[in-house]
Amino acid sequence: MKNILLVDDDKDLSVSLANLFDTGKYKFDFLEDGLEVGEYVRDHEDVDLVMLDVNLPSLSGLDVLKQIKQIKSNLPVIIISGFVSTENAIEAMREGAFEYLTKPFEIEKLIEMVNKACGYSSEAKKMSLKIKPEGKTESGIDEIVGNSPEIVEIAKLIGQVATTDASVLIFGESGTGKELVARAIHRNSNRRHNAFLSVNCAALPETLLESELFGHEKGAFTGAYFKRIGKFEQADKGTLFLDEIGDMSMLTQSKLLRVLQEKQFERVGGNESINVNVRIIAATNKSLVNCMKEGSFRVDLFYRLKVVSVYIPPLRERRGDIPLLADRFIEKYSGELSHPVKKVSKKAMQMLMKYNWPGNVRELENNIHTAMVMTKSESLMPEDFPLFAENKKIDIDTDVLKEDYTETFKKIIDPVMPKLIASSPGQIYQFLESAFERALIASCLKHFNGNQVKTSETLGISRNTLRDRISRYNIY
Repeated sequence: MKNILLVDDDKDLSVSLANLFDTGKYKFDFLEDGLEVGEYVRDHEDVDLVMLDVNLPSLSGLDVLKQIKQIKSNLPVIIISGFVSTENAIEAMREGAFEYLTKPFEIEKLIEMVNKACGYSSEAKKMSLKIKPEGKTESGIDEIVGNSPEIVEIAKLIGQVATTDASVLIFGESGTGKELVARAIHRNSNRRHNAFLSVNCAALPETLLESELFGHEKGAFTGAYFKRIGKFEQADKGTLFLDEIGDMSMLTQSKLLRVLQEKQFERVGGNESINVNVRIIAATNKSLVNCMKEGSFRVDLFYRLKVVSVYIPPLRERRGDIPLLADRFIEKYSGELSHPVKKVSKKAMQMLMKYNWPGNVRELENNIHTAMVMTKSESLMPEDFPLFAENKKIDIDTDVLKEDYTETFKKIIDPVMPKLIASSPGQIYQFLESAFERALIASCLKHFNGNQVKTSETLGISRNTLRDRISRYNIY
């Protein structure tokens, strides 16, 4: 017989839930207030599982969870929530919850989870296992927004891995929020009071990336006039996030592997071994499996990095998060505007929900920001979004204009200049400059079917600059 404590202020719901289980195998006790749980757990040595609702009178379910883990660290606790909160999911898993479930849940899944938790409880009692992570951390998940099952699972995983030092490899398309996940892991870890540093491996050539990571001694190469402290030294006892790890050269991969194995390295041009204690979180939008098959990524490094893996699905696969994300971005940028913007209109939201979002969350944020700058109303309308604006062909007589396109661009800018002046004083130049650069590069890439070599040659910029802009502007 398995003994389960069910804590919920809705007694009828608790009884209905208990009736789903075989009375010959499970015995349920019920409490309606979190203040009573601590005493119950102390007095009942035979309790196998506690099921807690997040919203309880007097004391929240998460606070009750912390109490339980102080009394009996090996007692499984399943947190049940009536609404989705990534912050609660992370905190629950970080504090040692066995599972975090949201209503409505599938009955079969709940029964399976209860069976699994009770089985774990039996083994834990035998082996005196301890499942509560050491140390307490502050919550910090504000930037991750969403209520889709995929986002909740990511939040739970963050809570589980945060307090360990395990390397994490994050997969996902550009713009899905890989760095946000990395930062959330760091903020919820025991390293949160130390540095979190980020390096984009695709934005730097091999020689500069090596110096960026490991530093260099004075005179190590032409132009090395001073000693440079690299990111590994700067991130000692903290976290180093290596974005676009799939673009790292084989030579630098070898040096990175040594750091992971031996916890030491030498600066470029130096002989002194430097010991470091750094947690590595890496991310990529490439298939590293394919890279390994092609011989461009080390197999041993892959498994060193992939102790824990996190996959972030593209926005088109979790469209239900779009309204929440839109509201968040409106809140984020509302302080920049001289006029209030409160929401996305119903028609515009319908269009946002139908769009495929190749640039994912970053593209959505850029479009919301632009629409807020351009609108004159409190609600964002379809016409405020450049994404949905009617494409009007602009005739450019290249024979006449030659190298001067001033009049053509004035025709574009003049109609919107009053809005720009009213809504973005002090930011117009930066806003239009980056928008034009993004449009120019995107158009040229499209013309050459994504060929970066031809695009960089045609535009007269280096491949490194082009790759940096593609990453910065999330261009497809």
